[in-house]
Amino acid sequence: MSRAQISSAKRIVIKIGSSSLTGTAGSALDAAAVDKLVDVVAACRARGAEVVVVSSGAIAAGLAPLGLTTRPKDLATQQAAASVGQGLLVAQYTQSFNRHAITASQVLLTTEDVVRRSHYQNAQRTLYRLLQLGVVPIINENDTVGTREIRFGDNDRLAALVALLISADLLVLVSDIDALYDAPPTQPGAKRIHEVATIADIEGITLGGAGSAGVGSGGMVTKVEAARIATSAGIPMLLTSLQDLDKTLSGQDFGTNFHAQESKTTSRLLWLAHATKPHGKLILDAGAVKAILERGVSLLPAGVTAVEGEFIAGDAIELVGPDGTVIARGLVAFDSDDLPKMLGRSTKELAAEMGAEYERELVHRDDLVLL
Repeated sequence: MSRAQISSAKRIVIKIGSSSLTGTAGSALDAAAVDKLVDVVAACRARGAEVVVVSSGAIAAGLAPLGLTTRPKDLATQQAAASVGQGLLVAQYTQSFNRHAITASQVLLTTEDVVRRSHYQNAQRTLYRLLQLGVVPIINENDTVGTREIRFGDNDRLAALVALLISADLLVLVSDIDALYDAPPTQPGAKRIHEVATIADIEGITLGGAGSAGVGSGGMVTKVEAARIATSAGIPMLLTSLQDLDKTLSGQDFGTNFHAQESKTTSRLLWLAHATKPHGKLILDAGAVKAILERGVSLLPAGVTAVEGEFIAGDAIELVGPDGTVIARGLVAFDSDDLPKMLGRSTKELAAEMGAEYERELVHRDDLVLL
């Protein structure tokens, strides 16, 4: 999407980080910051666009009421802060959207809501219905109940997955850093990168971690990963600051514009690559690795040397080369208990010995995505 086309996007996901809403750790929610974001959302809606907001800030908003001056490191205190802060966050958004006679809703997601296909489809239906009703969904990770094992880890990735979920035209990440730079922005001579045609173009630059405000969990690495997810699905992404958000969305040359890939990966395979939690591994021999990487074939039992983990048919698993490198992720067609007797054998041999249902792929090429 060119800069000139940005203002024509009809379905937009806007993600805003904690530091943009609260400043430094221990600070209360900045009502003026919320109002500025809401004013931009209202302007997008006034020109006919649908908008979903992915908002960090629950934990950050809960710090000041709890007398905390730094983001807690332990999960229990983070969840306590989120429990206090989430209500404050949504209340501030509701009050601000009321100025424009716009109804906002709260949607809290965990990884289960995008990992399990039935949950994924239910979340999708809910968001579509909210948009049809003219509501602006305010999405956040459910920090209050999430565990380390079932968390997204950062809202940049969550925003990219939400963009896939609703087939957005544009993803916008709002950060306290106004763009991607070719070096740490505090370094003298660092230059803003205006356009990123492909993610490969920026693989040589040094990316920063979480900012110094002490309230966020992401950083520039997670923003580039979000761009990788979105652009692979054909969804362009803008990285900008809250101060420049309105100008960036009007097509002016602010922030960084990540171009969508023309040969986009299907949403289903991107879901498989980025939203699923693998339940186990299949260890492949060198021949199977070459066939999958170079010829795009399905995985047959003959190319597998070992099985790790416990899973059932339909679960996501990783395909691993003999050197331990994960080359792909896919949906397996058999239970882990069935596999040991199948390894290294041809499908015709298995069918003759065990029945016709064994004359098929372990992972079909349509259920497999390279990593």
